[in-house]
Amino acid sequence: MRNRWLIALAAIGIHISIGSVYAWSVLTRPIMAAMGWSLKETTWTFSLAILFLGLSAGLLGSFAEKIGPKKSGLLSTLFFGIGMLGTAYALEQSSLTLLYIFYGVIGGVGLGVGYITPVSTLVKYFPHNRGFATGLAIMGFGFAALIAGPLMQYLTAAYSLVQTFQILGVAYIIIMTLSSLYLKPPTTATTTTVADSKDGAKTETPKKFIFNRGMNAHEAMKTWQFSALWWIFFINITCGIGLLAVASPMAQEIVGMNATEAASMVGIIGLLNGLGRIGWSTISDYIGRPFTYMLFFLIEILAFFALGHTSNSFFFQFLVFAIITCYGGGFACMPAYLSDLFGTKALSAIHGRVLTAWGFAGIAGPMLVSFLRESTNSYSGPLFVFSALFVLNLAVAVALKVFTKDHHFEAEEKVVDIKNGDALNA
Repeated sequence: MRNRWLIALAAIGIHISIGSVYAWSVLTRPIMAAMGWSLKETTWTFSLAILFLGLSAGLLGSFAEKIGPKKSGLLSTLFFGIGMLGTAYALEQSSLTLLYIFYGVIGGVGLGVGYITPVSTLVKYFPHNRGFATGLAIMGFGFAALIAGPLMQYLTAAYSLVQTFQILGVAYIIIMTLSSLYLKPPTTATTTTVADSKDGAKTETPKKFIFNRGMNAHEAMKTWQFSALWWIFFINITCGIGLLAVASPMAQEIVGMNATEAASMVGIIGLLNGLGRIGWSTISDYIGRPFTYMLFFLIEILAFFALGHTSNSFFFQFLVFAIITCYGGGFACMPAYLSDLFGTKALSAIHGRVLTAWGFAGIAGPMLVSFLRESTNSYSGPLFVFSALFVLNLAVAVALKVFTKDHHFEAEEKVVDIKNGDALNA
């Protein structure tokens, strides 16, 4: 069996590569200046990539589960690599259509397959800490912009845009290939149970987790719990991406921050997005996924509402940072929540279905903010609407906790006593 910490490193390697999509805004102005395209035309590339991330994760999740993490990781590498190198060709040809096809569509498919590939595998190596495990992988996606952003700025200044994508494309292909080749799911994971013997001494009984138990994707999608999780995921991302899309101009308009201060705030947002993923997912192992999501939504209700009223720069940033940690945490805790409810038998497939919410939210969030901002001539309107949406999310999260009793839908892994060969419940 593979070393689980190296499996975690391989998962981070894939996610930190594909997560560079979050640094797209760094290249927006250089591309506009070099190609003469409008802001809307250029940013639509990012929206397409996120849309196809969600669609490919949903449509190819079962296929990725079937072929295994190594092959699905290599498939992701193929699509993402073609997307990056094809983007270089599109810029060389000054073709907006080719840019959409290579980066948005082909690269987006690579994003979707790569996002779900390591999560199911990593969860199985950390059966007692599923939240921590998923947080490790998905943290890489959140932190990627912190590395890719400055790197893209340096490469663009030192070389051309075309060469930037060629260099990054080759680098990501190497990292993702090596990471994918190491991925291998465990058949069992050894654990020990400590108990008191008759004479009072402590004895350790070795046991093994037997994986691939639980529902398949079709069975999971028939439950109301799946629909509820899809909804709260969609709203959390819609509002989070909506905030990210206007964080800088909103800070300048509402609390009078200058452009440099707003840019610094955006940089800290990237850091807290990643920290929120590992932090909240680890906390969820101790307080449970239902209570973690309830806490997310309670914080976001209060924070979005307060954002619409504050004129203090420090308090404004504090509220934005709190929201962003919950936004990142919502991504990281979702695979663990799904494995709690539906088991790990088809986690990649089920997770992929839920990720379709991300694809639609990537378009809905910025569009909703733009519409409400223009309709109300203020950022307060969108913020109050987001606060109200999280009231509904909180109600759904409470229902998930209250009406999913006695683990009725929970497919916990089977544990076998190695010594006696007895089958026990985990």
